This record gives sequence, structure tokens and C-alpha cells, in this order.
Amino acid sequence: MSTGARHLQRAASPALSARSSPVNPRNRPEDDASSKTDKAIRRYAAGIDRALSLFDTALQEWADYLPFLGRLLKALQLHPPGTSDIPHKSLVAQRLSQCLNPALPAGVHQEALKVYTYIFSLIGKDGLGRDLPYYLPGLSPVLAFASLLVKPPLLSLFDTFIVALDPADLRPALKGVLSSLLPGLEEESSEEFERTHEILQRLKAAISSADDRGKNVHSTSGDQYFWQCLFLVTITSKSRRPGVLAYLQRHLPRLGKATVSVELDGKATDGRRPQLSGDAEAVTSPEPGLLIRCFAAGLSDDQMLVQRGFLDLLVTHLPLNSGVLHGKVPPADHVRLVTAAVSVVARREMSLNRRLWTWFLGPDEPSAEKDGALATPKVVYGHDRAQGRRVKYFQQYGLAILVQSILDMFENDAVPGEKARPFRISLALMDQSEIGGFVVPRVFLPALRSVFRYQAAAATSEAFDEVLRSANVFFDGVESGLIWDEISNKLLRSTEMQMADPRAFQDSLKLAFFVTKNFNLQEEEMLTTHMPLLVSSLILKLKSLLNKGDSQQAELYADLVNQTLDLTGKLLDMIPRRAFAAQISKASASKNLDFDNKAFLANMEKYYVNARESTRLDASPIDNTTIARLVLQNIIQLIMNDLQSVDGGRTFLEAELPILEKLCRRTSVAHLLDVNEILSIIQHASQPFATKSSVHVRFKNIASILSLLETMHAALTSTSWLEDHRLRPILSNLLAGLWPHLSPASPKMNVEAVRCVWRVQSLSIDPKLVESCISALMVESNFNNDGQNLDVESARRFATLWSHSNSSYGTHTRRPSMVPPTPKPGLTITKAHKEHILARPLLLLLDSLEDPKGVVFTFTSGWLQSSANIQVIFDFLQQMLQADWLSPREEPGVSTKTADAEDSPVDLDEYMYYLQTLSNTMEYTPREIWSSLLSQMNDNGTHPGVKIPNSHGNLPQKEQRTQRGFVTNQSSLARIGLNVLANISGKRANDKPKLSRLKQAAVSLLQEVILRSSSLEDIAEEVESPVIAALLSSIHNADHPLQVSLMSLLSVWLKRRRSEMTRNLGTNHRKTTSGDHSSRRTSSVERQMKEGPRVLPTSPPPSLLDCISEGLGSGGTQPVLHHWIRFLDLCLPYYNSVIFQVLMPLVERFVETVGLIFEGLRVNFRQENVQITAAKAPVNVVMELLNGTEQTLARAHERLIEDESSQNNAKSPEQVQGFFGNMVSGVFASEGPKTRSTTANNRLTVILCFKDVVKLCLRIWSWGSDSAETSLHEAALSGSFNHTSLRLRNRARRVLEHMFAAESLECLETLIEAWDGTRKANKAGVGSSVVLNLLHVLDGSRPRNTIPAIFNALYSRTNPEALDPERKSTLTSELLDIDLARFLVDYTRSLEDDAMDEIWTDCIAFLKDILTNPLPHKQSLPQLLGFTALLGTKVDNTNFGENRKRRKELGDLFLRQLAATFTIKPFNVNVEYPADDDIIVILAMIFPDISKVLVDSDRIVAAANTVSAQVIVPTIRSKNFPQNVTPTFLDLFGFLTRIPEASKGWKKDASDAFNDPRLFCRATHELASSHWLPLIRQWIILDKERMADFVSRLPSPTSAGIMFGVGASSARLEADRKAQLNLRRVATLLLAATGDSFVENIGPIQDKMADLLTATAASSPSCATRAEIYMLLRAIILKVAPVHLALLWPLVTKELQEAISSLYPGRNRDKYNMHCIVHACKLLDVLVLLAPEDFQMRQWLFITDTIDAVYRPQGLEPRALVDELAEDLDANAGTSHVAATPTPSLSQIGGRKPLLTAKVLQGIRNEDLLDRAIRPFLRQLSINTFEGTYSMTSFDWQACYEDLLLDIFDEKSLV
Repeated sequence: MSTGARHLQRAASPALSARSSPVNPRNRPEDDASSKTDKAIRRYAAGIDRALSLFDTALQEWADYLPFLGRLLKALQLHPPGTSDIPHKSLVAQRLSQCLNPALPAGVHQEALKVYTYIFSLIGKDGLGRDLPYYLPGLSPVLAFASLLVKPPLLSLFDTFIVALDPADLRPALKGVLSSLLPGLEEESSEEFERTHEILQRLKAAISSADDRGKNVHSTSGDQYFWQCLFLVTITSKSRRPGVLAYLQRHLPRLGKATVSVELDGKATDGRRPQLSGDAEAVTSPEPGLLIRCFAAGLSDDQMLVQRGFLDLLVTHLPLNSGVLHGKVPPADHVRLVTAAVSVVARREMSLNRRLWTWFLGPDEPSAEKDGALATPKVVYGHDRAQGRRVKYFQQYGLAILVQSILDMFENDAVPGEKARPFRISLALMDQSEIGGFVVPRVFLPALRSVFRYQAAAATSEAFDEVLRSANVFFDGVESGLIWDEISNKLLRSTEMQMADPRAFQDSLKLAFFVTKNFNLQEEEMLTTHMPLLVSSLILKLKSLLNKGDSQQAELYADLVNQTLDLTGKLLDMIPRRAFAAQISKASASKNLDFDNKAFLANMEKYYVNARESTRLDASPIDNTTIARLVLQNIIQLIMNDLQSVDGGRTFLEAELPILEKLCRRTSVAHLLDVNEILSIIQHASQPFATKSSVHVRFKNIASILSLLETMHAALTSTSWLEDHRLRPILSNLLAGLWPHLSPASPKMNVEAVRCVWRVQSLSIDPKLVESCISALMVESNFNNDGQNLDVESARRFATLWSHSNSSYGTHTRRPSMVPPTPKPGLTITKAHKEHILARPLLLLLDSLEDPKGVVFTFTSGWLQSSANIQVIFDFLQQMLQADWLSPREEPGVSTKTADAEDSPVDLDEYMYYLQTLSNTMEYTPREIWSSLLSQMNDNGTHPGVKIPNSHGNLPQKEQRTQRGFVTNQSSLARIGLNVLANISGKRANDKPKLSRLKQAAVSLLQEVILRSSSLEDIAEEVESPVIAALLSSIHNADHPLQVSLMSLLSVWLKRRRSEMTRNLGTNHRKTTSGDHSSRRTSSVERQMKEGPRVLPTSPPPSLLDCISEGLGSGGTQPVLHHWIRFLDLCLPYYNSVIFQVLMPLVERFVETVGLIFEGLRVNFRQENVQITAAKAPVNVVMELLNGTEQTLARAHERLIEDESSQNNAKSPEQVQGFFGNMVSGVFASEGPKTRSTTANNRLTVILCFKDVVKLCLRIWSWGSDSAETSLHEAALSGSFNHTSLRLRNRARRVLEHMFAAESLECLETLIEAWDGTRKANKAGVGSSVVLNLLHVLDGSRPRNTIPAIFNALYSRTNPEALDPERKSTLTSELLDIDLARFLVDYTRSLEDDAMDEIWTDCIAFLKDILTNPLPHKQSLPQLLGFTALLGTKVDNTNFGENRKRRKELGDLFLRQLAATFTIKPFNVNVEYPADDDIIVILAMIFPDISKVLVDSDRIVAAANTVSAQVIVPTIRSKNFPQNVTPTFLDLFGFLTRIPEASKGWKKDASDAFNDPRLFCRATHELASSHWLPLIRQWIILDKERMADFVSRLPSPTSAGIMFGVGASSARLEADRKAQLNLRRVATLLLAATGDSFVENIGPIQDKMADLLTATAASSPSCATRAEIYMLLRAIILKVAPVHLALLWPLVTKELQEAISSLYPGRNRDKYNMHCIVHACKLLDVLVLLAPEDFQMRQWLFITDTIDAVYRPQGLEPRALVDELAEDLDANAGTSHVAATPTPSLSQIGGRKPLLTAKVLQGIRNEDLLDRAIRPFLRQLSINTFEGTYSMTSFDWQACYEDLLLDIFDEKSLV
């Protein structure tokens, strides 16, 4: 067989419909003699029957066997004359077999053999041939355990009777006979060895004599058949291999001569089959594969002596040059043999290795095999003729097949041990240079590929680590030259082949990365020789990949280039600097400038070829300095090519530049760089940057060019190139390209762009480069022709540059000078340098303050309001005013005069310019910031060292402005201003700026009028509506300066209006609240209004509120949003009387606007090229809106506190005693008496707004904390993302902290509501950890505050009367008490163990209070039980928990709570609870750590008993049992079984469950293997007498009491059902036990089974229990070691024969129904699959277990029961039926599986079982068994186990 026996055609049998062979004895009545009417024969049979009955009644001990055998012998001797047949032969054979039990003494065995001898003599040769199936099975195993006294008579019995049988009778049983005799050959020095050997020779001659006599014409001769059976015994039986080995050493013909010419690769050259001798042909025919498998089995044996013997046979009888191996054996079998042989090196035994080397290399001399002696190989290291002959022999006959066998082992993805085996084998082969030197190069790369693939296929990381360790040991043993030769060839060859298959090159790159990561590459030769060669080769080969830009797979090739460059960089990192120690001069380099790359690759390939052919590695073909030059030359060429296309297609600069940098750092060839060429190309590449003003300039390209320049600066020792005239334009272009990336509208790369700006400055020798370029960019970007120097976008970009350049400098630091020394090129730019460099752009920005009507002014003033670096600006301007610098300075675009400072008017102008700039800065900066700074100046505001020349004293000063007062008609001036606002409109677009400035002037006029008027009575009704309408119009027109002016006007107007109304009405100021009360109830972020009091008797017009709402949500106000927020803060006090009516619309507008902008910001960071349309500067807008939201809520909450405090009609009632009454007052809830309905409505309004803002802040805070979202952002841009998200998260966190300080309970409930929603949406609570993490970082939510708040929330829903009114929740959150209890458990679980100290007192008080009145907490009691257990678990991990008093108190509370839980809310087995609230789930989580909660064993037992009584018992006794049993219930039950102290309770529960007849159903099977059987195993460990109890319940069949009548059938059915259930229980206990736990019960079980097998259809119990008996037998075979089953085999053999024989047509099937027959077939299937050695000597009775199963001789009828029955059934049916399912494949994962399984039988009706299941099974069993043996595949024990469980738990098969 080449690959298996299935391909071979079975010999044709005679026509099934016209069978002519004699009828088998099984097919006729057993005792023909007893059917005669002869009285003597009947008396003879009766005597034998009486003798046999003694076996069941008189045998009590071994001595009773001798009288029984003597009585049986006497009864046999009384046979009538002429009678040779034995009555009751089947039972006689069974009893004799039982008398040969190995546990009995030798005397009993001798007496039994005497009876055998007499029977054989009596029945004669023909009778024995006919009855051999009855008698031989009992004799077969005896020789293996027989004593010295028993062996001679036993061998005489075989010699005299068995061997003398007719060959036709011996042929089916030959394999069994050989197995019986081979134990006699195990020891050559034993007395029985020679006799056994002679018997085997006679047996062989007897089998061969059939051919000589010509009785049968067989396709398989007797010798062939004998050898094939002997090989099968070797394959299937380990214990018989020593005997087989002894026989083979004497009689196996030598197979070493071949007549076929063989090439070096091991293949026959002429294609002819070898001509073998007759003896050799007998050994290899008809199936040569069995010979190979015989050797493979012997070489794989566990005993080293057996392996050594088979290796000797290989050397002497089956050498590598044998014609059998190279002509007759298929290549796959040849590989199998070599694999088994080479695997012996894993033992590391020298004696085995010597024989293996001899087999591979051949004998030393032709006479080495003389007399079969083993020649030890002589290892010769010289190149002599002997060594050459041995190497040639191995190359010709063994190399190819050995390599193939190792490669096949590498392809096997089996268990880690098998996966690591070929690495150990390959390493061992390297010890023999003649073998390893040829094998290792061929398997090295496949070995690495194997472990690389296994990394993804390994089941666990530990499995992969095990294989990787073996691979590392093998790798370290291989020479470095071979390693890098293979890796280089693989990469370069893949590169050449990438045109056809680029995926192959990609796989090669991945493999190379894997090698560099996981293997040791630190050898000196690798680092200094091979790695430089590979680096140069990879760089040279990149060109072929770069030429693929136009192909359809451009993306794939681009990825390949990047991966190649990454590998090159990784290798360069590993090469030490000493590898390139030598330097190369430009002169010598110029001589080799034309070095041919192809020549280099050819030299390298030649170098490795010579290394493979030689034992010594030559020096590198090229020195490393030349390699470095080549790499430098080629990488520069690649970089230059990419630079030329930097504005077009895809480039690889990001991967190429690190290689250049590493090369320059590690080598001394950087001076060979052609600076002129590089600068020219860079200049050309950077020119497009200066012409593009949008973000379409790729940031990566700019960064790459900058990195190249930095690499050149670091590598070149000379800095002369920095003075090149081309460098400044390059740097200027880079800055121009970076400028768009500074825009705050695209914050994606702000941080990175700022870093690149300062990298540019570090490369320039001009300290003013960045200053001049940024200034020019700011000025030239304004194309609006509005007379300003710069536009608002430039201002925003500069603000970004300034902010990120000085982010860590605070106002508390003061430095002596703003003009530090000029930094040198390449040095780090300090903050002082940056601030000095940014001076000129800063002044350009501050110039915008000169024009308050401009757009840039609005931004600059706002920037100054929030700038954290105002001190830097102030210091700079102050220094500019000092006298020591008033000399002419050269500035861009300003000519410098050579005159002195005092003679130059330019100095005074500039001085005045700085003065005005400072004045403007102070004017538009918050007063609080400047108050401390101005205190440092003198009275005149000038530094003492400043001197102003008198000659220029008459120059106009910019800071002096004339204020226009209005002392005339007040109404007239006001109407003029209002008329401009209301009636003037522009008709052209160019008129809009002028119109805006005109309206601003009118606003200024109105403001002055209002400020300086003594009364507003004349204009009181004329100002409000027009101004508000103008403000609304400016919002729609996005006129930002006008908006600011109008808001300022309205602020002044409202202030004056309030002042006059207060004075006229005599209104008193509002009383202020106490400091303590305010600190408790007001927000800490509320700013006190600096202008006037907070209460107005009359509110402003409603239109103002609509205008404010429109301004807060409109995009046209975002640049001045901070002004709107300030305006809202100033207006809110005037709405104090209606604050609760206006609160909700304002908060809704805030929340809606912030949500829209924030979502746009998230999308911008998540996706490419997405702009934020909702805001120009989204981060700043969100921050401002959050400020406004906080201020609005603070105003409303303050008013609410005032209203609640003013209502002092009645004092609060007496505080409730207990936990909630004793808690410290005022921790979370507001103080005050009960409120009226109006106040309650106001509080509800405020709380609803709080909830909306809390949800918004939670949404913002969670941004960046989600790892899934964070992973979407590019690593290169993580700085900007982290900066942006951190700012927003911190602001949201501060808002939440302030809100928690005001209304902690309501805010906490809102977060819990969000947590609960996330948990329900994600099913598993994914994402809910965000809320828990937030609570841990909030200052106001420490555990000592949060835990009592949760308790308040719980009591507000369960028992609100127990709480003070101030502690009650408003119940605005849709939370139930069960939701709060779940959160309490989850939150407590997230706390650190040390936090228990601060919450312990509150928790214990809460639990005590709960237990005082548990009824209101009915729904949440299970969760609170888990909370109590969690407290105990956490306390156990701390020193705090060492106090036994505390632990005892907690334990008592837990027990009380457990009892209350089941009392208040009894467990209902008929109700399906949600998973979170199921008491079983909660208890299953508690009980693994119950010992930490209940320290004392008494409490643990009490808890276990409570659970058992309340949960376990009701579930088991439920009507729905076992359908109501869940995995969690069984887990809980299992935890109870691990409490030894509580075993008394749960053992009864386990017994009740196991004794319940309903347990055996399909619902139980689903949980049987994973839950029920472990539970039963724990039960029987503690109660070992259960097995004996169940065995004793098995009844013996009886017919007493069964009478015809009404109750007879039902009584029999009840007895059958009880017997079936008990048999299944015994089988289940066997399956649940470990190993041979019930060996002592096998005997009683066998006796009970023997009794039950005597049942008939009329007995009670009846024969219907046979199916369960077969199940029990399967369980015994699966779980009990075969050594303990000797007594079982006679019973099993007899019962299987009778059961299967009942299928013969015409047989009475009263005792065997179809269900029983199916299970009998399943039992036979399992026996044949597992093949216990004792059964192997009996399986010939049932199946054809020899070569006849495949190669059946012509005219030979099957003698095996299954095959004979299959043909009879097919003949009787007339047609062939197809099997229900295909035969299982032998290559299935897990090994060979049973043929007849429950899945095969599923859906087949009972009347169709014979045709659709049993007949196909019988027909396939023999052939499948032979194929399984031939494949040498192990069986799948788990499949047999699962199928048996499925049968046991099948309630349909019960009567």
C-alpha cells in the first residue's frame, strides 16, 4: 500500500445470492448431539450440564476450581462410543477460559490444560478445526503469564493439536496464534525459547503446505501470509515486539541486494522494479508497506532494547541501498521508515546513534556484515577514500529521503512536543558531519518557516515558547555562514521572482523579521561579515521593486519597499560600529566610483557557494568600508529619486532617511556625500512648498526633508555647507510649507509643526531666519486690502506657534534678559531663544491693538485675555524700552543708518511704537493680571535707565487720545448714535468694513453719553430696542468688532439703568448668606460680578435673552465668544427674578452647541481630510462654552439656595436615629427646611439642567480614554491628539467637580444612569468602566463620599421615610433600586483594597439598617448580598481585616442577610431571573471566596446548608428537573462540594440528584462532561461506597412471581427500567472516576452482568437490559486498564458472538432486539478501535484482522463472524444499501473515530436500522480496522467517551 489500504481492491467473492460454501457452525444449532434421540447422548449431555452448574454454585475460592475441573473431565470421559461432539461446547469453552485466569495458581492452569487436551483428543482434528473459535480464545493469552510448570503442557497443546490443523482452519486465526506464541521468544536463554521457535517454524510450514498440496489457489502464498501476519502483530501489539524481534533476527531474509540503478537523489534511473529473491519476495508481498510499518513500530517502541534490535536489523537486513526501499516500497512508506529511524536520536543514546549512523553511511568495509555482526562506524574527519565512499553512499541512497522525512515533520502542526521534535533531531544530526553537513542546509530554512507559521497556529503562547526554545537551540548550533547564506538566498531569490509572485517576497521579509526578533544574531561573524553583506544586497535589490509604480499592484510593491527598508534599518541597528572601523578616503573612493552592483552581487553569491562547498569560510569578498560606500551611494540615490517626486507620487523618505542616519552614525563614509547635488535636489523639491498656502502640502514630506538635513549636519564634520547660498531658500521654503499646519482650525498636526519650526532654526546660521520668515508669512498672507498688516488666520497660526513654544513657562518665573546669546547651528533651541526669535512676529500681532475696529484686534485682545505667557510679553516690551539698546538695528525691510542714536528720528519712533504697544496691551488685558506687574514700575512708568532726547520731545505720542465729552443736548447725541445703528446700511461689499467702523464709532458715542449723563430719563425708552436689534443684525452679518462694541454698550446701559431705578425706588441691597453656608452650596468657580449688586427689581426685555441665545449658538460669534460669555455673566444678575424660567433654554443652547462642535472635532481626528465646519477653533470654542455653562448653572444654583434658605417657616423634624440619622449632616444634600411647591419646581429645573451638563461632560471626558478610539490615531500625530483631548477632558473634569460639590447626589445618579445604559447596551458592561474611572479621579467623589451617596439613592427609592428631606433624591433619573445595587457592587469592586478603611463604618451601619427592615429592599437583597461578600474579600487583603471582631461582625451580617434574602424573596425554581439578578449567579460568584467572608468553619457550614436547603434541594426536587439545571447552578453545587465541613449536607443532595430517574436525559448530556461528571467525581471521592451500593441494586433475573395477568407486563417493565437506570448509574460512576478507582468492583460488576445476561424475554428484569450492559462494558473498557480485564474477556467474547449471530436470517431474536444489537455492534466497534492486547487475540473471531481483509484469496470464504454475517445479510437482502453516513476518514483530527455513533444513527427508524446502519457497519468494519492499523493512526478516545455519554443520557432508549 502506498498511502493506505483503501485503494486496494478486495478480491471478488462468489455470488452472494448463490453461496456454495459450507455453513459455518455459528449458523446452525450449537449442540447437534443433544438433538438426537439417543438416551446415552442425552445422559452424556446432562452429566456435562451438572458439572458446569458447579461453576456457578460451588466455586468460592481457588481450591474449588480443581474439583470442578475434575468433575468436568469425568463427565467428558463418559461420552458414548462413537460420539466426538461436545454438548454445551460454548459454555464449556467459556468455563475453561475462566479457569485460565492469571489470578489463579498454576495447579488450576495445569488441570484446565488437561481438560483442553482431552477435548482436543476427543473431537479430533476436524472437530477442532470446526470448533477452534470456541477453544482457542481461552488458550491465547496463557503463555504471556504462564508459570514454568504450565508452559510445557501449553506448548505441547499448541504443537500437538493447533499446529496440526488444516491450513484453511488456521488461516483466519493465524494472527491470534502468533500473538499467543510470541511471548515464548522474549528471552533466548529461557527453556521454552527453542521449543516455541520450533512450533512457529512448524506453523509457518503448515501454512505454506497449503500451496504445496494445491488444495487452494490463493493469491497470497503461505509464507507471504505468515510474514504479513507477523508484521501486523508487531504493529498492533507492543508486548509482542521482543518476540517478533527475536524471530526476525533469525529468519528475516536479507533485503540488501538491489538490481536497480539509483541516482544521487535516491530515485531509480531505469524505472524498473527490483528483482528480489524468493524469500525477499515473500516478505514484501502482497503488501510491502507492512514490512515498513513493522520496522517503524519497532523503532518507535518505548523500550530501548527493542529500538536497538530493529536498528540492527536495518543495518544488516534492510540497508538504505536495498531494492525494496528504492523500487517496491512507495516513497511515502520510505519516508515513514526513515522518520522512525531518525527519531531514535531524541533519546540521546550513543548505542542507538552508532547504529543509525551506520545505516545512513553504510558499512565501513564490504565484509562488515559478516555473520550479521554490527560494525561500529568510524568517524573520519579527513578527505580519505573511506569517507568519500560513505558520503557518496549517503548522498545516493539516504540524503533525499532523510531530508523529506524531516521536512514532513516540520509540516506537522501537532502538539508542541511533536512540533519541537524535528528541531532536536536536526541538532543531533549535526553531531555526524557526514550527515548533518548535507541535511541541515536543506532543512534550515523550512525549519525557520515552520516555527514562524506555528506562531499563528499555536493554541497558547506557552506552546509556541516551547517550540521556539527548541528552534533556538538548533539555530545556535548552525554555522553562521549557512544561516546567512540561506536567508540571503531566500530574500534575493524572492526578489528576483517578485515579478511573478510578490507575495513570496513579502513572506520572506516577514520570515526575516521573525528571525531577527526571536533568534540569537550576536555572533561576531554575523555582525561584522554577513549582516553588512545582506544590507548591501537588499539596498541593491530595491530598484526592481521601485520600478513597479505603474503596475496594478502598486500598493503591494510599495508595502514591499517599506518592509525591505525596515528590515535594512533593523539590521543596521544590530551591526556594531567596529564593523566599519576602517576609513576610506575620497581619493580611494573615487577609484571605485564605477563599482558594478551586479559584480558585487555575483561576488557575494560566489562567496556563499564556496562556503557551502568548503568546510572553512573564506574572508568576505569585499571589505566593509566598500560595502558602506555602496550602501551610502545607493540609499542616497533612492532618496534623491524620491525627492524629485516629492510633490507627486508616493515616496519612501520616511523609511529611507533612518537608514542614511544609521549608516552615517555607524560608518566613516559620510564625508563622501555629494553636498552640492543633495542641496540642489532638495532646493528643487522644496520650491512647491513656498507656492502652496493650504494644508495640501504633505507634512510628512517636509519632515522628511528636514530629517535629511539634520542627518547631514550630524554626519558631516565640516559645517561649511551651512553657509551655502541654497540652504537659506530651502529652509525658508520649509517654513512656508509648515505655516498652514499651524492653523488651529486643523489641530491635527499643530504640535509636530511647531517642533519642525524650531528644528529648521537649529539648522540655520542666521539667528533671524525663523523670525524673518514667520514675519514675512504673517504680513504677506493678508490680501483683504483692509489696511492691516496681517489677517486673523495668520494671528491664529502665530498664537499656536507661541503657545506650543512656551507651553511650560509660567508667569511666576522671571528671567533677567529677553535677548540671550545667539545659538549655534545644531544646538538645542532654549525657551529664551524661542521667545527672542518670535519677538518680531509678536510685535506684528500686537500692532493689531492699534486698530480696535479690525478683526485681528478682536482675536488679539481675546488671546491676551487667556494667554498664560503675558509676563513674557511684558518683560520683552519692558526691555525694549530700556536705553541700552536705542542704537540703530537692522530689521527686515528697514534700512540702517550709521548715525548715532541721538541723531536718528527712527529711534524715537520705534520707542514710541513700543510704548503704544505696551499701552494697548495693558488696555486689553484683564486688570487682575496687570495689577501685580505694574506695581514693579516707578511713578512715571519708565525704567530709570531710559533717556528721551530733548530734540525729539515734540513728536506726537500714539498713546495720547482726546476724549470727546458730550455736555450739550443728551437726547440729540443719543439719537445720532441710534440713527447710525438703525438706519445706515451698506449697499456694496466694499462698504461693509467702513460701515462697521462707523457703527463702532456710534456705539462709542452712545457709551460716552450713557456714562457721562446724570440721568437717563430722556432716552430710557429709545436705547434698548434699537441696540438689541443692531446686535442681532451683527450676529447674522458676523461683524465681530461691532458685536463687542454693542455688548459693551448694553452692559453700561444696563448698569446705569439699574443704578437709577435702585436710587429712585429706594431698594435695599440683598442680604448675603453666611460664609459656611455659601461654601457648602455654591459653585467654587462662580466669579463675583465686579459691577454693582446682583438683584434688580425689573428684568431686561425678553428680546435681549433671545439675542444672547442666538449669539451663543451662532457660528458668526465664535471668534468673539469669550466676549459673549462675559456679557452673559454680566446680564444674568438682571434676570435674577426669572432665572429659573430662562435657565433651561440657555443650558439647552449650550449643550446643543458644545455637542455639535465636539462631535466635529472627534470626526476630524478620526478621519483624513475632514474639516470642522461647526467652528474655526473648536477647542477654544468648547472651552468658552463650558465656561458659560458653568457660570449660568452657578447663578441659578445660588438663587435656588437663597430661596430655600429664606423659607424658615418651620424647623426640620427630629433626626431619624440609625445610620442615616447619625450620618454627618450636609455631606451631599443641601440644608434647609421642606420647600414649597414653587421652590420644588425650581429645584427640579436646576437638577434637570445639571443632568444635561453632566452627560455632556461625561461624553467629553470619555474622549481619549477609549482605547479603541485612541488606536485609530496615527502614532506620528499622537502629540496633537493627546494635547487636545487632555485639555478638553481636564476642563470637563473641573466642571464635574464643581457640580458634584453643589449637587453630588443628583450628579452621581446621572453618572450611574449612564453607566447602566452602557452596561445594558453592551450586554457585558464594555465601556461602563469609563464612569468608574471618572469617579476615581474627581476630587469630590472619594469613596467615603460616594458610598454614602449611593446609600442615599437606594433609600430614596426603597424607604424614603427613613431619610431626612435634605438627603432625598429628586428621582429624576430612571433608576431602580436594583440598578443602584448593581452599581454599588461594581463600584466597590473597582476600589482599591485599602479604601475599605474609610468606608467600613458606613457600610456596616448601612447593612445593619437594612437588616432591621429588609422588606423594602426585597428586589436588591441579592445584589447587596454580593456587596457584603465583596467587602469581606477586599478586607481580607488588607491589614485592616486582621481585626477578628470586624470579621466576625461581617460574617454575622452575611449570614443574617443570606437568611433574609431567602425569607423575603424565596428562590423560585420555575421563574427565569435576569442574569444580573439571579441569586444562583450571585452565589456562584460568592462561594469561591466564602472562606474570606466567613472565616469560621461553623459559619461556612451554616451558609452552605442554607444554600443547599434554599437552592439545591428545590431545584433537584422541581418538576422541571433536570431541564431547570444551568451551568451556573452546577458551578455553585461544585463549590459546595469543595467544602469538606459541609459534606454531610451536599452529599445527600448529590445522591438525590443522581438517583433521580429524570437525570438520564439529553438535557443532562449537554452539561455531563463539563459539569455533572466533575460533580459526581467529587461525590464518589468522599463516598467511595456508592459504587458497591449501586452494584448491589442490580437484580438477578427471575421468573418467580411473574404470572399471566393484568399486572405482569407493567411489573416487568418497572423491573427493566430500574435495572437499566442502575446499569447506567454504574457506567456513569465509572466514567466520572479517575483512572482505576473502581478496580476492586470489577469482579462484582462482572458477576452481576453475567446474571443479567441470562435474562430472557419473560424474566424480570428481561433481556431488554442488554443494551445497558453493553454500555457498561464500554465504560469499563474506556476507563479501566486492560491488565485488570482478564476475567472479562470470556464473557465479552461469548456475548458478542451470540448477539451478533442473532442477526442471521431465521434466528430467534427474542433475547436480542434491534436496540440491543446496535449497542452490541457499538461495543465491538470500540473494542476493535481501542484494540486491547488480550482482545486482539480474539478479534479474529469477529473480523478479518489479517491481510485477507484487503487481499482476499480467490475462493476463500470469510470465517470471521462479522464478514460472514455481512455477506449473508447482503445475500438475503438481494440489494446493497448505502451507509447512513460516509466512513470516517483516517486523517481526521484527533485520530480514528468509531464507525457506529449516535450521530450516524440519528434519524434512522428502528425498522431501517439493519439496512441503513448495521449492514454497512458490518461490511466496513474489517477493512476499516485494517486501514486504521495500516495508517498507524491513534484512536480518538474522546470521541468514544462522548458517544457513550450520549447513549447513557438518552431517555428514549429506556423502556
